Amino acid sequence: MISNSLYNGIENNLKEKQQTILFLNRRGYSTFVMCRDCGYTLKCPNCSISLTYHISQNILKCHYCGYKERPPKVCPECESERIKYFGTGTQKLEQEIKRLFPKASTIRMDIDTITKKNSHEEILNKFKEENIDILIGTQMVVKGHHFPKVTLVGVIAADGSLNQDDYRANERTFQILTQVAGRAGREKLPGKVIIQTYNPNSFPIEYSKTQDYNLFYKTEIELRKQLNYPPFYDIIVIGFLGENEKEIIELSSYVYEFLKHTLVSYGINVFIPMPAPIEKIKNKLRWRIIAKGKVTNEINIIINKCLQNVYSKNFKQTKISVSINPNNMM
Repeated sequence: MISNSLYNGIENNLKEKQQTILFLNRRGYSTFVMCRDCGYTLKCPNCSISLTYHISQNILKCHYCGYKERPPKVCPECESERIKYFGTGTQKLEQEIKRLFPKASTIRMDIDTITKKNSHEEILNKFKEENIDILIGTQMVVKGHHFPKVTLVGVIAADGSLNQDDYRANERTFQILTQVAGRAGREKLPGKVIIQTYNPNSFPIEYSKTQDYNLFYKTEIELRKQLNYPPFYDIIVIGFLGENEKEIIELSSYVYEFLKHTLVSYGINVFIPMPAPIEKIKNKLRWRIIAKGKVTNEINIIINKCLQNVYSKNFKQTKISVSINPNNMM
């Protein structure tokens, strides 16, 4: 979890009485729990997502709907006792830092530690005013904060934001890495940033080292041009949400056939309906149709006509949403 370079950097900072920020954009202790014998993974009954283990409460939690349950001692599938906790969250990182640096003072800031009003400001003020050695946190620690004694920032897993089903993944990775790097060395003392990654040659990570905005822009804009991504083309996401899977499939098929035949002459590519990357949230099934092309007023009129036709039919259990270049593709 902590490389030799980062370990040495933290150790040196402790000797010099300087502060360190460690960034990991995952909450909890372990990101999923799996049986080593049969491969069964504990998932939320309401969402298509693995349950995250929170060690402070000894509980498994869904970060989408809030469902909670106690961790099992045996596998619910095969009754094996070989239950293994995989992945790393901020709680596990905090535990590891306390083991490696038992004399260092630490504080953690994530959604689990800011449950009270003003607790966000309280944690930041405590870190600054009480000269706490190490601040561990998620994305909320990287934006706009000024700590004169922070001379080292460590990014534990820079790949997390890269491997997302979203055309903005490169942009968000570069953005967050340059933001977190900006927390180190903001006054007279020089700063150092250590990024831990399995993809050191990935251009968003490579260019974030020098914070070369122009080179990143030129590379990313050329990639988007080749792949027909915004701003050269628009991405239309038509979402279907409901509990009746049969109706969702029937409705999405109707919309797909309508749009495929009417939009082809406008140069719009319409892809077949598919479940969303997270297929179910809060017991609601999620499907989507993705289309790519230049959105014009004529395209909007056609989509609105399609929706009007849908409303005139007997599809009452499914909600439809239409987004152009959405901020979240999940």
